[in-house]
Amino acid sequence: MERTEELAALRAALEAGPPVHLGGMLGSGKSRLARRLPVADAVDLAGLGAGEAGSRVRAALAAGSGGGLLLVDSVDAPEQAEAVAAALEDPPAGTGGGPRRPVLLVGRFPLRAVAAAVAEWAERPLTALTALTLGPVGAGAVEAQVRAYGVEDPEAVALAVRLAGGNPLLARLAARALLAGTPADAPGAVADAMTEEVLLRLDRERPAAAPGSGRRRHALRLLATVRAGDERLLSGGPDLFSALAGLSLVRRERLGLAVREPFRTLFELAYQWRRPQHHEGLRARAADYRRALLTERRDPQERARLVEQGLFLSGDPTLRGSLFPPAEESAAIGPAAIGPARAGETADIGRLMRGWAVRGGFDVRRCERITGQWLDAAGPAAFRLARDRDGRPVGLAALLPVAQGTQAGIEPLLQQHATGLLDGAREHSGGLFLGAAYAADPVAHAQILRDILGQAVIAGHLVVSTASPDYQTLLRALSFRPHGGIRDDVYRCGRRPEVYSHDFNPAGLPGWMRTLGPGGGPARRLEGESGAVDVPGAVAWALARIRDPRALARSPLLARPGLPTAQALRGWLDNAVLELALADAPADAEAGAILRAYYLSGRPRTHHQAAREVHISRATYFRRLRRGLALLADRLPGTL
Repeated sequence: MERTEELAALRAALEAGPPVHLGGMLGSGKSRLARRLPVADAVDLAGLGAGEAGSRVRAALAAGSGGGLLLVDSVDAPEQAEAVAAALEDPPAGTGGGPRRPVLLVGRFPLRAVAAAVAEWAERPLTALTALTLGPVGAGAVEAQVRAYGVEDPEAVALAVRLAGGNPLLARLAARALLAGTPADAPGAVADAMTEEVLLRLDRERPAAAPGSGRRRHALRLLATVRAGDERLLSGGPDLFSALAGLSLVRRERLGLAVREPFRTLFELAYQWRRPQHHEGLRARAADYRRALLTERRDPQERARLVEQGLFLSGDPTLRGSLFPPAEESAAIGPAAIGPARAGETADIGRLMRGWAVRGGFDVRRCERITGQWLDAAGPAAFRLARDRDGRPVGLAALLPVAQGTQAGIEPLLQQHATGLLDGAREHSGGLFLGAAYAADPVAHAQILRDILGQAVIAGHLVVSTASPDYQTLLRALSFRPHGGIRDDVYRCGRRPEVYSHDFNPAGLPGWMRTLGPGGGPARRLEGESGAVDVPGAVAWALARIRDPRALARSPLLARPGLPTAQALRGWLDNAVLELALADAPADAEAGAILRAYYLSGRPRTHHQAAREVHISRATYFRRLRRGLALLADRLPGTL
């Protein structure tokens, strides 16, 4: 792979004088790039302890070799990095207080962060080091690399590109596994073959007192399966947790440790292939744990992160494909940072909205007028922008707060649904309306979608109007409540926007997560391995879609005797709710009235509106709601 720009930047940094650290994940091509330079001496620290690593660097600095480039490779363990930093700060006598020759350090860890622990380094903070980082390469470059190895089958090439995630080492390992005869229609088997080499290379980072390699390897697969895990979720004890945290492929984040992509995807696929039942069980246990935390947390931002984890753990292919691509950053734009638009970014908003219109097949002029309405209603604050490594906007979400001043910009996209939905959203004093989401880069686009959901959890309510079939599919997978299409084809694209909403009330989040969780969505089996099935969740799912025959046709309740069709299921639900509302027991009658008000009224309602209609406090409302769903589950045909 060429990496022409990165090579030029590396040469310029070395010519400037200070030592240079070339960082990047395992397999990103650091050593290969470094050896394209005129190296005079090379020191490889692979497998060396801190003492020997420091001694070799000092000896190389003293030798000099005519002032040519010294390459210090494989600075891949924290203790090695500390020893190298100390050696550079304490050079041999006669070097004038610093190395006499250009020095290039290559390693997986950000050397500045580790070296800050060295006292001498901290006294002269970081001015004597230039740091460069290699990111992923583009999909086209990976495909060319895989084909150069001799992989020709299109399905095999596509799998290799997907599993590599822009990492040259993983591209080579995927090609090797495929050429060895591992079939392309068994991605778990290919991933398992690839992980063997990855795990061997990770063993170089093993701290002296760390748990054994086998335990760490298994824990990595578990951590990759749950995406982020704290010490309780991984249940391997503090020593194992600390050992994982010390690996270059693992980062610390708000909810615990996380394996970096694309290695996370690789480890999970391998684990799923080796132990499919254990993999499914682990996801289910992790989802239960996240739901339990959701009931305890009061910080809205932490709840948003837990919801994101729950969506990942659902395993739903639509959610995984749309929200969680096997990459953390793209080769083109780097890691995207998402935040509110600024006053001077109106032109960028217009540029990105035109891109959104073209991609959706919408009339560009019509979309420009709608963009103007949103800007008039809320200014640039109506948009959240994704910015690349240079701060340039590369994606956006039109996410307007629902308030009196924004109604004029929102109503044209809701039309006959506006009154009920906007009134309901305003009850949350922070409800949001989503009108557009766009990024040309798929990784940045997924980040934008996750950010939208996080903002919705914080706000408490989200109303969506979209003419995109892909977004409509995603909203249905998320169990948003459909309200139907609007009257007009406002984008002049031959499709009327459809309207959806969802109440992100904290009390309802665990139940929503349960519906979406492993086995909890529309594909839930009615007889699981343990025999315990969340049938009330399946009833709630069907009630929310009672006016959508296509959705009801996917309900697992149709497996019950006496419910052969979606029409039969709808009729049974209508009658069962009515009977419950007419029950003699007051609690049962209240439960039936709540189910009628929320699900069957024919008008979109929030839980708050339904509670007001039946004159019940919020706490009692949710207890009766759960009671009603449980009673219907008990009365299903075929239930003993």
